[in-house]
Amino acid sequence: MELPAVNLKAIVLVHWLLTTWGCYTFSNSYAWANFTVLALGVWSIAQRDSLDAIIMFLVGLAITILLDIIYIAIFYPQRAALSDTERFSTGMAIFSLLLKPLSCIFVYHMYQERGGEFVLNIGSLGPSQERSAYQTIDSQEDPALAHPYADLESKPAARPY
Repeated sequence: MELPAVNLKAIVLVHWLLTTWGCYTFSNSYAWANFTVLALGVWSIAQRDSLDAIIMFLVGLAITILLDIIYIAIFYPQRAALSDTERFSTGMAIFSLLLKPLSCIFVYHMYQERGGEFVLNIGSLGPSQERSAYQTIDSQEDPALAHPYADLESKPAARPY
């Protein structure tokens, strides 16, 4: 399945707009987390070839998915009758949260286009089981490696001046 071409600027712009509208109701921590990730998005726009910028933006988006769930759950207004502004702001924050997984998919596709590959090797955390690159120091097939200074012994000594 081919993903449609989505511009990174459009992703950042949409999330910026939804975040500014969501900040009416939710606390400063919501704004700090989301605007920091949007700054990473601006960095990834400015540095088109940087893998670090795009992967940090992707990881930031993924983290703010969890953080937004927590913020909305904790800071949701408890009153029965919400004002229109609070309803609108909460709706935009929830809409931003719903769009973030889709944005993560698009940003991951852009990360792959920039040449990045996601390699998760769980075995690298513990001792390595692969021994194909392992070479013992006892068996040296090349005689030059066995005696690295053999050429120097056969040459005449340098003259002292």
